[in-house]
Amino acid sequence: MQKVGIIGSGMIASSLAVLTTGNGYQTILYARSQKSADRLTDVYNSHWAALVRQGIASEEQVDLCRTYLKITQDYSDFSDTDMFFEAVTEDPAVKKTIYREIARVNPDFDFIASCTSALTPGMLTEGLSAEEGADRVVVAHPFNPAHMVPYVEICGGEQTRDGVIDRVLRLLEKLGRKPVALKKATPGFIGNRLQFALFRECMALVEEGVCDYRDIDTALNYSFCPRYTSIGIFEHFDAAGLDLDVRNARLLFPFLSNRTDVPGVMIEKLNEGKGGIKDGEGFYDWRNVDMEAYRARVNEPYWRFCRYNLPDTPCPES
Repeated sequence: MQKVGIIGSGMIASSLAVLTTGNGYQTILYARSQKSADRLTDVYNSHWAALVRQGIASEEQVDLCRTYLKITQDYSDFSDTDMFFEAVTEDPAVKKTIYREIARVNPDFDFIASCTSALTPGMLTEGLSAEEGADRVVVAHPFNPAHMVPYVEICGGEQTRDGVIDRVLRLLEKLGRKPVALKKATPGFIGNRLQFALFRECMALVEEGVCDYRDIDTALNYSFCPRYTSIGIFEHFDAAGLDLDVRNARLLFPFLSNRTDVPGVMIEKLNEGKGGIKDGEGFYDWRNVDMEAYRARVNEPYWRFCRYNLPDTPCPES
């Protein structure tokens, strides 16, 4: 049996557990407390319930997948687990403590893939020795929910041992993901750099009085965003013709935002207690919104990617 270890108690950890067990990998999920374990179990089951409603798996298949999951509060259960995903708080000190614990109980582990969305491998391994896993800790940043969104960006650091990135790539490909290995580490990797570059320009258009938040979202929903679910941006610009692209770039680039500070309206909203959905108000007023319908809209584009190699027998070690 191939075993995967997952460290974490949040949304990414439970989502990864659906992905790994749904593809027949025996999965050991670490929880710090029984309360965390119960919460992880509830979220894990809720993900599967949604997959059943979509016709992606049957109740019988889900029952088989559950046999591939073990939740533990003891690191010694990882003594024969070679592949790990770490999905804990974005604190390098906390992460390093976990890496040392894994190396203590299993010094010959294959790799630890951190699901950090911002920290580079160098930040994750600073002060770690090779015996503590510094040469086998890499970034594998998924997008939430990880069992639905197939893209994962991977990068190693200066200490990364030869072959580690390839092994992470192979695992992710077997899990039906679409991984990309960066040639070098950069804060935000690919996805968040693109997303925040677009967001910066959206904020600039609003602050300049060109339009409001709803206009921006309408433009994204009904112009170019749907296009990029089936072709890439470089494919599109090739199709338009580089001569036209160059003319438009010369015209538009001088007007694009290049600010490096956080827009003041965001700070003002935070100071007013308007931090988004969790506070009932952010850019929009969420207090009377049908949140079930909103979540359905969030998930709708990704159901087509939920095609697992579901196990047809219980886990032999269950």
